[in-house]
Amino acid sequence: MRFFAAVGLLVASGAAFLPNAAMAQSAPIIMKIGTATINDSTHEWLKLFAKHVEADSVGRIKGEVYPASQLGSSPRMTEQTQLGTIQGFAGSPEFMVGLDSRYQALSAAGIFTDVPQMNRVLQDAQFNKAFLALGSDKGLMGVGLLIGAPSVFDTRKPINKLADLEGMKIRILAGRMQTAQIRAIKASPIPMSLGEVLPALQQGALDGVVGGLPVLNALRYYDAAKYIVETNHGLLAAIGVISKRWFDTLPADLKEVVVKAGQKASVDVYDFAVADIDRARQNWIKSGGEITKLDAGDQRTLMKLLADASEREMSDDPKNKEIYTLLRTVADRAAK
Repeated sequence: MRFFAAVGLLVASGAAFLPNAAMAQSAPIIMKIGTATINDSTHEWLKLFAKHVEADSVGRIKGEVYPASQLGSSPRMTEQTQLGTIQGFAGSPEFMVGLDSRYQALSAAGIFTDVPQMNRVLQDAQFNKAFLALGSDKGLMGVGLLIGAPSVFDTRKPINKLADLEGMKIRILAGRMQTAQIRAIKASPIPMSLGEVLPALQQGALDGVVGGLPVLNALRYYDAAKYIVETNHGLLAAIGVISKRWFDTLPADLKEVVVKAGQKASVDVYDFAVADIDRARQNWIKSGGEITKLDAGDQRTLMKLLADASEREMSDDPKNKEIYTLLRTVADRAAK
């Protein structure tokens, strides 16, 4: 009797632990992902990516989205993603040029004619695959490319002609491409993380910034630098990357979920991105900002200067030239 009582007690005790064991087994894998911006297409892409991952993994992966540099600056998020201390981030590929100079290709001037064409290029199977693979040997796995907005100059004082930009201290992203472009117009390029830019404008340490209207509007740059000149010399893009170290720990079915979620988010975010450009433009003016354009002659001069600088920068290395040639080929095809 004592034997059966003991067995019964063990069985009952084991049963008590079953719910906890089941809960432990069903605890989701956390996917912590971040970006430097907020309420723009990049932030929206992260939310869509997390949503698709959660839905398609049936809750086995839980996405945690951190906008506005909550996980650090773009360079710091790049490092954390490489190490696997966070699982991914989305932002301007130019911030990763220290890992691979080919990341700056999308900053080239004179490649894109409009936003729809740029989106066709980014989602082109050949170019998409090549660009997303750039960081694979550095611990970064690209999972999505998305449009940002046409490039503009935002400055503390009005720009009435191209010569007005000469001598200005202009914030750029980290790549040599934008450095060469700003020098071509006789201005001073200042690489700077996004979180530092607004205080620098407010204090006069910067005269202006190259950027896209949605980000400039979301961060209220119109309070410090209300003058925008719509040069549209290039189109800003963003890339979503995840930690290869983290990805390699996932079972095969979840790997497929993550890859497909990145592609779906890149397609789904397009309408939001297009609408966001228009919303930002309207709100900029409503908030007291001013938007102008260069005259036709200055615009042609600007485009030639920036396109020539882009060509020189992307022709100095065989690998740079290869991705740049592919970009131009796909862009020409997408324009037809």
